[in-house]
Order: sequence, then C-alpha cells, then structure tokens
Amino acid sequence: MPIKIDHLVIGAADLTQGVTYVKKCLGVDMPYGGEHPNMGTHNHLMRLGVGIFLEIIAVDPAGNPPENPRWYGLDDPFVGCRLAARPALLTWVVNTDDIGELLKQAKFDFGKATLLSRGSLNWSFGLPDDGRLLAGGMLPYVIEWQTDPHPSKNMADAGCRFKGLEVYHPYPAWLQSVLDSIGAGDLVRIFPQQKGRSPCLVAHIDTPTGEKELRSHTIIPPSSSLSNQERV
Repeated sequence: MPIKIDHLVIGAADLTQGVTYVKKCLGVDMPYGGEHPNMGTHNHLMRLGVGIFLEIIAVDPAGNPPENPRWYGLDDPFVGCRLAARPALLTWVVNTDDIGELLKQAKFDFGKATLLSRGSLNWSFGLPDDGRLLAGGMLPYVIEWQTDPHPSKNMADAGCRFKGLEVYHPYPAWLQSVLDSIGAGDLVRIFPQQKGRSPCLVAHIDTPTGEKELRSHTIIPPSSSLSNQERV
C-alpha cells in the first residue's frame, strides 16, 4: 500500500485572491480547474511534477450549499477569518491504492472514505463528518484515485516542481507516530515548534526563477537554524 504526497492545498477567501497569492509567491499563473458540486467549492490547478499538483480552493459563491460541511475546514469561522486575512498553505493530501485499509490502520480519525467525482475523474476521499482540518492542517487528507493516469498529467505545467514539505509542531513525536501509522512518516520533515506557538507548514517549490516557499500563517525560524539533532 504505497503512500505518497498527492497535492498541496492553498486555501483562499476567493479564487482571485488565491491566484494572486500564488503569483506573488511562485511567480506563475495558475489556470482554472473546475467546480465541486457536492462540496460547494471550486479551484485552480497546476502540476508540480509526476503524480503531484498544487490546488487553490475556495467556497464557490455560485454553487449550492452542500448538505454536509465543506472539506478542508472551509465552513469553520476560524479558518474563514484566517483566509480572509490572506490565502495560505492550508493542508496537504496523500494518495493510496487502498484507502479502506489505510483508514483502518490509522492511529487518528482521518474520516470516512467517500466517493466523489467530477467529469471523467472519480476518487475516494477521507472526509471527517464535521469537515474539520485534520490537526489544524498538519495531518494530510487521504485520497484514492479511481482514474488512470494520475490527473496531474493533464494539468497545466508552469515549470514548478515540488521539492519537499516541512511541518513545525509543538508535539512532533505525536505527529510522527500518526504519520507512521499510515506509512507516511517519511514523506515530510518534522521540526519541533515552540510550545504556545501554532503549528506550521512550509512547502519548498522549485520555480523558473529559483526555489520559493508556500507557508501557512505562522512565522517560524528558517529550517537552517535547526540542527539535525532538533529534527524528528
């Protein structure tokens, strides 16, 4: 049951702000993707390499409100306030070829496997009943694509490539143990965050103009300031 990072999720109050944010951070434009009628959201998409992509997602003002809470915490007032201040790297998603087995072996509630579709794309996605961000976005959502090839193959390619993801957390051993339980422990680098400070994600992206970063809101020390002994 191989696990790998499937995509990174940028949350935004609206898609225009999200596109502007990515343009500022990475220096590229992301094209429109489409709507998620069951979730009341829409997105922009961009390839980040083989089998991995970047998504900008926002509530779709023209869509019908879903029967259940939207994914990625987009109905959470706290998340809404964060994204109203500015877009940010909200969370990440891993893929598997057996979502049912992964969810059974996990030491954390990653939600229920739910069948979703859009056009010719079909997938199973782990959705928590309340739509919450998993561990504030530090733990990934889980996806199993029912489509071949991986959808990133048909996405726009602006010359950006995923280099790595870092997670800063006040309880790094706990985070590591949960990721290990689903076979994702080696997909990210985990650093201890000072107690009392919010966890943080940092994604490193190689762009046509050099390596850039996408971050969640918290300001953290650069990873270079941490010794190898401080890394989990």
